Amino acid sequence: MLPPHRMRLTALIVATALFMQNLDGTIVATALPAMAKSFHADPLHMSLALTSYLIALAVFIPASGWVADRFGSRTVFRAAIVTFTLGSIFCGLSQSLGELIAARVFQGLGGAMMVPVGRLLLLRSVRRRDMIAATSWLTMPALLGPIIGPPLGGFIVTYLSWRWTFDINVPIGLIGIAAVTRHVREVKDEAQAGRLDLAGLVWSGLAMALLMAGFETVGRGIIPLRWSLGCFAGGAAAALAYVRHARHHPHPVLDLTLMRIDTFANSTIAGSLFRVLAGAMPFLLPLMLQLGFGDTAAKSGTITFAAAIGALAMKPLAEPVLRRLGFRVAMMLFGGLAVVFTAACAAFRPGWPELGLDAVLLVGGVFRSLQFTALNTIAYADVPRSRMSAATSFYATFQQITLTLGISVAAGALEFTTALAGHAEPAIADYGWAFIIVSAIGALSVPVCARLAPGAGEALSGHGAAAPVIDANPAPRQ
Repeated sequence: MLPPHRMRLTALIVATALFMQNLDGTIVATALPAMAKSFHADPLHMSLALTSYLIALAVFIPASGWVADRFGSRTVFRAAIVTFTLGSIFCGLSQSLGELIAARVFQGLGGAMMVPVGRLLLLRSVRRRDMIAATSWLTMPALLGPIIGPPLGGFIVTYLSWRWTFDINVPIGLIGIAAVTRHVREVKDEAQAGRLDLAGLVWSGLAMALLMAGFETVGRGIIPLRWSLGCFAGGAAAALAYVRHARHHPHPVLDLTLMRIDTFANSTIAGSLFRVLAGAMPFLLPLMLQLGFGDTAAKSGTITFAAAIGALAMKPLAEPVLRRLGFRVAMMLFGGLAVVFTAACAAFRPGWPELGLDAVLLVGGVFRSLQFTALNTIAYADVPRSRMSAATSFYATFQQITLTLGISVAAGALEFTTALAGHAEPAIADYGWAFIIVSAIGALSVPVCARLAPGAGEALSGHGAAAPVIDANPAPRQ
């Protein structure tokens, strides 16, 4: 187990990967209208630039735990940063939407190994009682990505070229590679790796890719409707085939038996519903501000980064608040308030003062951030260390599926409300209804959180403990 100072250093280095991925997501979202103009594409179809990356993550993440056990977490983490950085270069060189989608898929291969393997590397190196602190050290620097991304993306698009939104990843990636090489120790468990469940990887990958493709394209005129319905049918068949396969495989690539752990299952289900809301925000907000309000990309970026500032500012309070309230009450409170402030975006109008927009986004960012800290920590509260690889792969896969679904639902809701109102292009009210739809889905996470046991996660939060928390896996300091 790492001593506190080494834990913090490792967390900060792993956070470089999270920072780069979060910066990439928010900066690209801000640049979508400019990309659409460059490629002569429908701005609403530019959601493919986001979902193609996220689908690639969902397809390849299930193998990340096995690859890390087999080849070593540090080795895989470093190689993933290299792949992500190369993918960023290819994205910047793209000359069409099709080329951009292909480059984003390649970039997603690196991202699929980068973030979950980095998180695994950290979780395997800390005591259970240090998990909340480690998660905070990991996510606080990573939140700088969403803070810097919107204004930086707006500046680049307005005064330079959208291609620089990808090139900015290159120096960050080089710094990350050097830091991993110098300061991160190898964590390897070949005995735990066993054999790669290749058949399971194929079935699960087909299921997720086809289902997400169906959600992204159905009723939007991107491909014929029968093809979208075919994606749903093929994805459902592949999912059933995987479930049947997993029941008889000793080490399935996605271990469904993890859902028997109450805290893990609750976090997975509640987090999936909540991330639909969170995934929609960085797609809907820049489009509404630039296409609906007529703002420049630069102005749009200065408004949307308020949510990330709120998220970063409140991150240090996560540990004391969870200690005071406990996970169950805190998750119900944070989730409910995050939904309210997201739905409030439906009331945004061009006449609102910028300070009012910033205030709503900032407070909403506070509660989304606190909710994510709680969800991401309670998920591993009762997972044995021997199953941590499987748990991080499983959880990260569902994270990406539902973030992808959030973008697809937002884009589909926007097109549906636009068509229902008889508008040729989305009006401000159409964006408002899209915010309400994704907020309603996010609200479903609150009753799921209510089913959590009152004392769940007490060993992590210290809530209700009369004595100091005892580490479930004590180890001498190094």
